[in-house]
Amino acid sequence: MSKDLANWRGPFYLNRKDPRLIVPKYDPTMGWTLNFASPYAYLGFLLIVLIIIASEYFFL
Repeated sequence: MSKDLANWRGPFYLNRKDPRLIVPKYDPTMGWTLNFASPYAYLGFLLIVLIIIASEYFFL
């Protein structure tokens, strides 16, 4: 499913039918990305941002 260009909006992968949270990019040599049609992708992204912000305050 990640090879179908209709599921890509620029660098973002959006496919509600794909149950995977992390998918290979269109060019697999470029790494992996999140399936932004999944609500868990936003929760994971928010968690990563909060960890980065917290590390700035607690580990100075």
